[in-house]
Amino acid sequence: VQLQASGGGLVQSGNSLRLSCAASGFTLDNYDIGWFRQAPGKEREGVACISSSDGNTYYRESVKGRFTISRDNAKNTVYLQMNSLSPEDTAVYYCATDMLVFQLCDRGPRHFNYWGQGTQVTVSS
Repeated sequence: VQLQASGGGLVQSGNSLRLSCAASGFTLDNYDIGWFRQAPGKEREGVACISSSDGNTYYRESVKGRFTISRDNAKNTVYLQMNSLSPEDTAVYYCATDMLVFQLCDRGPRHFNYWGQGTQVTVSS
């Protein structure tokens, strides 16, 4: 199981980025996917998750209405569209996966056993 996150970068406040998480060695169809982020000096937190079974999504409160998680099973890839970015969104973003963990998205990263390497998102004011 391998995940490759990409798409991070440096943007100005108010701009957008789209992160991608490509899976290899397995198919995403049966796996729940989450995006997490970790800012310097802070704990890793769940940002958004998408269920494998019905496509339900979860967003942490601070990103609701700005971020959208989606999955393309044909491409074995999950995306995180981030709009209206602010400096508070600056962090390393990670994608993670496991089975039957969608309901645990807001309970911390420990429930997800497979992780990508992270991609840096920096938002300047």
